[in-house]
Amino acid sequence: MPQILFFSEALIFGSVIFLHLSKKSSMAIALYRLQSLVVSGLLFSSYVKNPSWVLLCLCVAVVTVKVVITPYFFNKLVKNNRIKFSASTYLNGPMTLVCLAVLTAFTYSHLFRPLAALSVENSNTLLLAVAAMLVSLFLIINRKGVLSQMIGVLSLENAIVSFAFLSGLEQSPGPQLGIIFDILVWVIIATVFASMVYKQFGSLDVTVMKHLKEE
Repeated sequence: MPQILFFSEALIFGSVIFLHLSKKSSMAIALYRLQSLVVSGLLFSSYVKNPSWVLLCLCVAVVTVKVVITPYFFNKLVKNNRIKFSASTYLNGPMTLVCLAVLTAFTYSHLFRPLAALSVENSNTLLLAVAAMLVSLFLIINRKGVLSQMIGVLSLENAIVSFAFLSGLEQSPGPQLGIIFDILVWVIIATVFASMVYKQFGSLDVTVMKHLKEE
């Protein structure tokens, strides 16, 4: 079981790394779908251990919202507006890779070691989940495109869920269902807003909108 958990978290971490390197919208959306599938699998393992209808509904809701609906809205946004996944970043490629390496190494430093106590059996896996959170946060900061930032936010949420699962800090299924509903509403609103911005300015690059200010 620890090996399976480590492999699952490695998939999530790896998908975030490749999000930094991805230059195509379809690839970025596919990577988000992959990590959402992994998170769904982790939640389903909880259902297998402690079967309940509420937990089963949570697993179905996660798959429906994260694996099906969210990628559908992103693909529709890209198709309708011919949006490309913004490859532009504030840091160049080599510097981005250096920052990713530093963030990962920093996670395994003595500063984060106390977190390993939350799950001694899966200590390395737990720290990998923290690394996925930091790398996802860096994706939001470093990318200039709104679409990539949206995927970064959702990727951060997946990393947080996996960390909570590994550390045994999972919430009851009820509140988690509420969070899934919030994510669904956020995705719909953000997609519509991004589409309107693109039609108005012809770009989702946030640097293009720097000159905008209230009159």
